Amino acid sequence: MKNGQGNHIVTRYYVVFYLHEKGEESMKQKVDIIVVGFALFSIFFGASNLIFPPFIGVTSGSEWLTSFLGFILGDVGIILLSIYAVAKAGSYQAIMGRAGKVFGVSLEVITMLCLGPIIAIPRTAATTFELSIQPFTSGINSAVFSVIFFAVTLLLTIRPSKVMDIIGKFLTPVLLLALVFLIGKGFISPLGSLNHTITSDDLFATGLTQGYQTMDALAIGGITAFMMTSFLSKGYTDKQEQIKLTIKSAILASCGLVLVYGGLTYLGATVSTQFDGSVSQTALLIAITKQLMGQPGLIILGIIVAFACLTTAIGLTSVTSKYFEDVTNKKLKYEYVAIFICVFSAIASNVGVDTIISLSVPVLTIIYPVSVALIILSLFKNFFTSKLPYILAGYTTLVLSILTALQLPIMNQLPLAKVGFNWLLPALIVALVGQMMGAKQEIKIESFVKELD
Repeated sequence: MKNGQGNHIVTRYYVVFYLHEKGEESMKQKVDIIVVGFALFSIFFGASNLIFPPFIGVTSGSEWLTSFLGFILGDVGIILLSIYAVAKAGSYQAIMGRAGKVFGVSLEVITMLCLGPIIAIPRTAATTFELSIQPFTSGINSAVFSVIFFAVTLLLTIRPSKVMDIIGKFLTPVLLLALVFLIGKGFISPLGSLNHTITSDDLFATGLTQGYQTMDALAIGGITAFMMTSFLSKGYTDKQEQIKLTIKSAILASCGLVLVYGGLTYLGATVSTQFDGSVSQTALLIAITKQLMGQPGLIILGIIVAFACLTTAIGLTSVTSKYFEDVTNKKLKYEYVAIFICVFSAIASNVGVDTIISLSVPVLTIIYPVSVALIILSLFKNFFTSKLPYILAGYTTLVLSILTALQLPIMNQLPLAKVGFNWLLPALIVALVGQMMGAKQEIKIESFVKELD
């Protein structure tokens, strides 16, 4: 064999080997994106996300697509923008801290406590019991069930590196199959004709309000950090690669949410001649399921609710535990925080869904707009270059949110109050003023430095 031929064979071997390695790497990336994307879908898709869309369909009838688009913008749109902003910034605190370190940390701690043992996690067990257990048996009380529910949650949460895999590989497929079965049955055999008598100019605004009121993006800081940590544990050490994969997983999860929400909204529209806006959201979902599949359908619904709540509980427990471990520089161990959350939540869940929701609404009404306002500003960080716009917007939004929670009539007179964004225009105005003031101060400082030189 001539030397040139040997070199050619060796070169070709390395090219083939390189392409093979790149192909395997690309396939691994795709699998990891799907697993994390599925897990993210399940974390966001809780029981409240299951009951909102059918109600929107009932109140919209033949115009359900208009309300649905508003809902998607108010929920999935904000989720996607928030994950993008936090991933690019590096952390949730990198955004919130622009309004002041104490302000940012305080907001983040209150948020994580609400997402953790105080509100969101206990609600998952209470909802599962009321929709998946209570309708079928009276042989188990809520206290016993909550212990079982959070024992399972703790068991599947205790190893943080495996949480995304457990949810994405095993629990989400079951949830998706049950949802596809329910929605598919509704498309193949519609329950009725769409109501064409519903006419309103507020359908898009109503959908937008409903989507915004899910407040799903409240958990975005901890969830984004947890996603990036999950990719790190899978061997992606480059920060930019983690950001890229996190955003891709978020897009996949968002597409899944859009498809499921669309199907559920359509199911609601098919019974819009049978029900109106006075129907209970939970009662509506049960009625739709019964009409589609009879009594066995309630078992399917029970599975959907149980897995939707369980995956959310696992995800939020992991996210909250990881946050408090990081914020205390590991003085509070992940495992101990997870145990505390599960024990506390097991106790708190027994007060019932209605009580938990009544306690959560005022708190979430106050802190959610502040988070969204600062995230929106961070998307334009090349324009809002100083800290002053974030400080003014953060505190202005906080004050307006408190006044809104107190139900002062004047708050309903502000622009965009009907869709829950009465804080948006004032926040943008003070941010612009803050940017101009900040720019002037920077010019003065630069001039002073030049004079010294």
